[in-house]
Amino acid sequence: MRRSLVAAAGALAFVAGAARAQNVGEAVASWIALDAPTGREEGAIQTVRQAMPEWRADSSGNLLIRRGTGRPRRLIACGMDVPAFAVSEITDDGYLRVHGDGDWRTNAFWAQGVEGQRIRVITRGGWVPGVAAVRSTHLWRRRAQEAAPTTLEDLWVDVGARSRAEVAAMGIAVLDGVVRDWPLWNFAGNTSGPWAAARAGCAAVAAAASGPAPAKGETIFALTAQSGFDWAGLGAVVNALGNVDSITIASPRGMRSDTVPLPNGAHVGAVSTLAMPAAWRGWPAETISDSAFLSYAAQVAAAAGVRTPKSIPMLASRPVNDALRADSLATTAMLLGTLTRTYAVSGFEAPMRAAIMGQLPKWARDAARTDTAGNIVIAAGPERDTVVITAHLDEIGFAIASIAHDGTVTLAQRGGFFRSLWEGQPALLHLDGGPIPGVFVPRSEGPLVKQPAEVRAWFGVDSATLVSRGVRVGMPVTGVKSPSRLGESRFTARSIDDRAGCTALLMALRAIDPAKLTRKTFFLFTVREETGLDGARAFAADHPKGIRRVYAIDTFVSSDSPLESHRFAYAPLGAGPVARALDNSSATPPEEVARLARLAAASGIPLQVGTTNGGNDGSEFPRYGAIDIPIGWPLRYSHSPAEVIDLADVLALGRLVAAVALSQ
Repeated sequence: MRRSLVAAAGALAFVAGAARAQNVGEAVASWIALDAPTGREEGAIQTVRQAMPEWRADSSGNLLIRRGTGRPRRLIACGMDVPAFAVSEITDDGYLRVHGDGDWRTNAFWAQGVEGQRIRVITRGGWVPGVAAVRSTHLWRRRAQEAAPTTLEDLWVDVGARSRAEVAAMGIAVLDGVVRDWPLWNFAGNTSGPWAAARAGCAAVAAAASGPAPAKGETIFALTAQSGFDWAGLGAVVNALGNVDSITIASPRGMRSDTVPLPNGAHVGAVSTLAMPAAWRGWPAETISDSAFLSYAAQVAAAAGVRTPKSIPMLASRPVNDALRADSLATTAMLLGTLTRTYAVSGFEAPMRAAIMGQLPKWARDAARTDTAGNIVIAAGPERDTVVITAHLDEIGFAIASIAHDGTVTLAQRGGFFRSLWEGQPALLHLDGGPIPGVFVPRSEGPLVKQPAEVRAWFGVDSATLVSRGVRVGMPVTGVKSPSRLGESRFTARSIDDRAGCTALLMALRAIDPAKLTRKTFFLFTVREETGLDGARAFAADHPKGIRRVYAIDTFVSSDSPLESHRFAYAPLGAGPVARALDNSSATPPEEVARLARLAAASGIPLQVGTTNGGNDGSEFPRYGAIDIPIGWPLRYSHSPAEVIDLADVLALGRLVAAVALSQ
């Protein structure tokens, strides 16, 4: 299938001209982005008519346009709606439960494709951002893992609300549509997205309708509603027309022409279907090639009796309703957003080093140096009672382990996470000159289990092309990041671990007058924490004597989620920073926990105390006589693309770090 995506066999003369005149992938991607949950197509109708006002909506929610007169009378149709979810319940603590809309035949991994990912809730007032919850990787160490793929029963949607009332204030109601928030994704002459082939079918129908009338007869073009309910919208169109000589359905998701449901009494001649070639059907990263689409659009035009289209109608981008807010958390959100947008897989931290250096206050930037391990080290204060305050620069991701002849790369994990969260999602291969987009390749066969045996990625070209661009084994690959605020005070992104720790440390450095420090203080931004605490280990070995305390500013992975047991690690979001008094790598002495609590109370900072899983950079120092006192912020859905925190916790953590640095 991948060979067919790249090939341009059978390309017609118009194809080259259309490709020169327009970015075909961008136009098709705008159709993939169309929000049309089954039975909730109103927003799609508005978007299409904004770009093409000549289309008219009928009483059943179909969009129609007629070209020409007489016989033959042709109907060219596609299904405007695609499989999505509908809000089925709103819980007292502000979560949404969902149900599938329509009677769709989806693959076994359909629900799993949205777990731990960004979603959008389609309300009457616009869309609201959210995430689909997932278990935190850290909290399932040494515990039984899920074996079966994710189902609807496992999906919980987090929109940053704390109550049913907050959900209502966002304009969200039962029956609102829920869709995967997928970026416009083009790479090497390919376009990816949920139900890409079906949406490409509608793009081809619209393209055919945008030109002159047929030379002979009449063609009715229809973007039909509720195809997920046995093509009810198509049936309504046929019933209203009375009789047609032919019906062609564009990309009907595997339907055969002899199974097209038509209303009783319909006078229809030939019925045919045109399938759009696609790879990885039913996965979020369903992929079509530009050349295949253009050839397919020519077939649709021929069936419509019109000339092949010269361009594809481009739909407007969806409006952004998550603008930066001018509130007390805006500065924290802006800084955290800047850092989370920076890619720095463990072992490849140079971009984050540059980002941190650019955010340091002048006194700290002047004092900063990079040690032989790659850590940023800032030393200040008089030579006594040395302390270290540290956060880590790196994030989880992948490194290329091998490159196959067709350009598919097999990946090795850098850090711990569930592989299922990347399968069938957008991918980025990072080069010095900028990232190369692609997709994480879904499995095509094998046992029906949740976790894939391996993770692979494809960037639309073969191995020779990759190598010519400087790609080699060992280079980093990640998923796409899309930071956003949720609700009143929540924030979501991938790699909040440990971008929030870096944010808190930067805010503390901005608040500190180094002349007021009473002891030698190392402010440390470490490398390779996710792959073995390597940066902290190197620094500790270089400073084996004299360090009294170490404060590791890192995630407190919280069980504040309906997917987790509250037996341990329960630290609610919004209730303040957390003394990470016990984890898998260290335990803080009780007197030090009490000392930290007194310091927080004196500064008016709420402090939680708890135990969680995972390790921290400070655990590399006790063997040299230092005391490890890790401090974190509560985080949901650790090491996933959907991590969620409360910005108020990060703001309070920054104040606490400053208080620790300036304490006697």
